[in-house]
Amino acid sequence: MEMFQLRAEEGFIRLGQVLKASGIADSGAEAKQIIQSGEVCVNGEIETRRGRKLYKGDILSFGGREIEME
Repeated sequence: MEMFQLRAEEGFIRLGQVLKASGIADSGAEAKQIIQSGEVCVNGEIETRRGRKLYKGDILSFGGREIEME
């Protein structure tokens, strides 16, 4: 499992931003397409909202990759 470091001052990151920062998506538009396709799970449930806030302990799954927010 990969780990993604959250910024301490914010305490969360939006789903679309994680996809870009982790290299899954090259752009915001691509992140939106991936999310809306229903292929992204957060904590084991399909998530279709690009603006979904992820907090410490949340786990993002896509294409065999798992990324935990820390």
